[in-house]
Amino acid sequence: MIKVFMVIAMITLTATTALAQMTEASDNSSDNQNKLFFGVKGGLNMSNVYDSKGDDFVADSKYGFAIGGFVTIPLGRQFGIQPEVLFSQKGFKSSGTYLGNTYSMTRTTNYLDIPLLVAFKPIELVTILFGPQFSYLMKQTDDFTSGSITATQEQEFTNDNIRKNIFCLTGGADLNIDPIVIGARAGWDVQNNNGDGTSTTPRYKNMWYQLTLGYRF
Repeated sequence: MIKVFMVIAMITLTATTALAQMTEASDNSSDNQNKLFFGVKGGLNMSNVYDSKGDDFVADSKYGFAIGGFVTIPLGRQFGIQPEVLFSQKGFKSSGTYLGNTYSMTRTTNYLDIPLLVAFKPIELVTILFGPQFSYLMKQTDDFTSGSITATQEQEFTNDNIRKNIFCLTGGADLNIDPIVIGARAGWDVQNNNGDGTSTTPRYKNMWYQLTLGYRF
């Protein structure tokens, strides 16, 4: 009888300990989903452009880097907002023939990207994000090569009027392995904004994929 009671006591103790650990893990998960986080991240863009007029325009992808920070603001356990600020390199490569000579051109554009993302957190490990992004063009560099001729043209831009920039959409997901955050994004330009309140649609728009590694506090 004593042995039976000892076995029952051991089973009860083991079950109680396991239940306590599961409850603590669930509480920690809930706590993380309700926490305010600050973070930094960096990674790579693979960018290109597409022709909004639908003509036969061919360009090759170009790689650039992205670096910046983010804030995760909870609005309950499963929803929140995540504003970010990133320095992001985009652009494209192209080649062709002009007047019998072959040429190649690489365009590098440096943007200040400000995504304002809605966050959905189905579980603590995964955050799904989508929202608008405002992109401010700071610098554009064109490297042109044709035969023995090589030329580089650089333009600096000021962005005093925030409506003279580009409105984009972006979305993706974050994998949260606390405190590490692995992020994947895709984005595309929607329209260009003018200072007088009107909008235009640029013929060649940016589209990009982004992979980053971050650390959150």
